[in-house]
Amino acid sequence: MILFPPCKINIGLHVLHKRNDGYHALDSLMYPVPIFDILEVVMNENFEFTNSGITIPGDRQMNICIKAYQLMVKEYQISPIKIHLHKVIPMGGGLGGGSSDGTYTLKAINELFSLSLSIERLQELAAQLGSDCPFFVTTLPQVATGRGEFLESVDFSLEGHYLYMVNLGIHVSTAKAFSKVQFYTNETSIAELIKQPFETIKGELINSFETSVFESYPELADIKSRFTEQGAIYASMSGSGSTMYGFFKDKPEKGMFSDYEVAFEEVVLL
Repeated sequence: MILFPPCKINIGLHVLHKRNDGYHALDSLMYPVPIFDILEVVMNENFEFTNSGITIPGDRQMNICIKAYQLMVKEYQISPIKIHLHKVIPMGGGLGGGSSDGTYTLKAINELFSLSLSIERLQELAAQLGSDCPFFVTTLPQVATGRGEFLESVDFSLEGHYLYMVNLGIHVSTAKAFSKVQFYTNETSIAELIKQPFETIKGELINSFETSVFESYPELADIKSRFTEQGAIYASMSGSGSTMYGFFKDKPEKGMFSDYEVAFEEVVLL
């Protein structure tokens, strides 16, 4: 079985306050993007995990695909499988590629073993892997609240627009980003804001991490400014960084950032 885990961007990411449990209260529109990893899951005599594509740093045994398999073994006593992950989505860029891979492993196991799990049950399991993971069970535009685990589908589409994404390979520490974040104080929710045209909500539909992250990495602020100068109807950073993106009505040409050493650059039609 072969699946194609997509990535996402955050259109607005409002950090509201720090909760008593140590997490932060969030409000964000998560939007699926058609850039994919490739995940193969098949029956096997023994459990096996392999990977190719972009190098995945860190302890191999901590890979989220392995964690997803271990969770399903615990819950449903499934037999061994082989997982191969071909990594395309850049890591540490606020695109949720790892979360998508973990969730799609759950979805693959559900199908492979005919478990017939509901969307709600898959979201419950995905939430045990990470805050962004439940989004990828359906990969529809959804507003995430709570610490990101509460999802509400919304009638919102950017179909026909071009998305220009660029990543300079900068690793932004999520913990550091949260430690310096400026809380969003406007009372209007993102679900309400996105009912209006981008032109009228640019100042309110923001990413709360940008102020502090841009102080450390001014080149990211420069990228956002260039998107706007080149006609983007909206530009922002995704997640806690460092992928920057802009929406365009007409197809932009790549190469806007040729003076930077770019790790990832893509223009896609939504």
